[in-house]
Amino acid sequence: MSFKSIVRELKELKDGIGSISRRGGESRHWPSRSKSHVVPDQAPSEPEVIEQSPWANLPPELLLDIIQRIEESGTTWPARTAVIFSALVCRSWREITKEIVKTPEQCGRLTFPISLKQPGSRESPIQCYIKRDRATSTFLLFHGLVPSEGEKDKLLLAARKMRKATCTDFVISLVANDFSRASNTFVGKVRSNFLGTKFTIYDSQPPCESVIQPFSRSTRRFHTKQVSPRLPACNYNVSSITYELNVLRTRGPRRMHCTMHSIPISAIQEGGTAPTPLSFANSFDELLFSTPGSKGKESVAGTSSTSFPATPVLSPASGERLTLRNKAPRWHEQLQCWCLNFKGRVTVASVKNFQLVAAVDQSPNVTSEEQEKVILQFGKIGKDIFTMDYQYPLSAFQAFAICLSSFDTKPACE
Repeated sequence: MSFKSIVRELKELKDGIGSISRRGGESRHWPSRSKSHVVPDQAPSEPEVIEQSPWANLPPELLLDIIQRIEESGTTWPARTAVIFSALVCRSWREITKEIVKTPEQCGRLTFPISLKQPGSRESPIQCYIKRDRATSTFLLFHGLVPSEGEKDKLLLAARKMRKATCTDFVISLVANDFSRASNTFVGKVRSNFLGTKFTIYDSQPPCESVIQPFSRSTRRFHTKQVSPRLPACNYNVSSITYELNVLRTRGPRRMHCTMHSIPISAIQEGGTAPTPLSFANSFDELLFSTPGSKGKESVAGTSSTSFPATPVLSPASGERLTLRNKAPRWHEQLQCWCLNFKGRVTVASVKNFQLVAAVDQSPNVTSEEQEKVILQFGKIGKDIFTMDYQYPLSAFQAFAICLSSFDTKPACE
């Protein structure tokens, strides 16, 4: 059997599984209520028995070779969807797929949703772009160099800006049509102060073992949807962003500092590692990227297992936290403007454009190359289109959250 026919049968099998899951999900759908309702803590009912696929009986050696070929052939989206289909066949296929697919730090590719919480590549930046919709106050993060024809780029994350009396929230989700904090697609949020000079990034789960204190565990309000007790009921403070005040109202770029509470400074030292979660710790564990059959909301595996990062837990004894600062631009006399070398990835001048580097001046344990390396860069390329390139030790979620802070109004900084 040819390799193309194998991939074709995987897609047909996946569509069949998706239709079964949707039919089964209709009977378990929570009815709407007039007020918040919390589901009692009880054992879930036995899932429907689905006929096992004949593909599950393949010899392990042959199965390993098939999935390796699929993984090597689908290096970019949408071709990489075949890797997702492989994980949807059955449990044995899923386990082998998880063993073969590497983290973004190791291979530089994004595959499963947990990849968005894992550090980026050490070798080269992962290139993405952000589309802003002013009418709906939403921001969509896509994987790719620039928008392609046909709107076929892979959606990674979505955010919605919500103004309040004393602050502004950016709620981040895995999908573009559900920003409820009670949803299993909620991954975190960004909150500003009244002046827009300080921002706090909250993660829906701890990036490392319960060292970071949760925010508002007992006071969090649920929306008018039923909420499973396994869903996250707190937010974890993983980063703080500060924009310097412009008291003299002088023209020039913004100055910002980012303190990464979940990443130690040793992560950028030789032999250092950053916290790397291996799976979601909640009921959306192993949630797959959205596909035409599942729409990104259906769980593939059980939710009983909880995995913490294999790297050391960040504690007060772990040392100093990593701090990032914006790279200072230079004044161009001929152009009469501030300039930074974005290597062709930014084409429109904007006060929002920035590059972040590690704030470790003259540190003996950090090489000069690491001190000059741009960890995150963000800039404008068109009307409501911005590029976002990030690399180790930041994750896509952390980089996206930092870039969202640039979209908020900052009257005291400009």
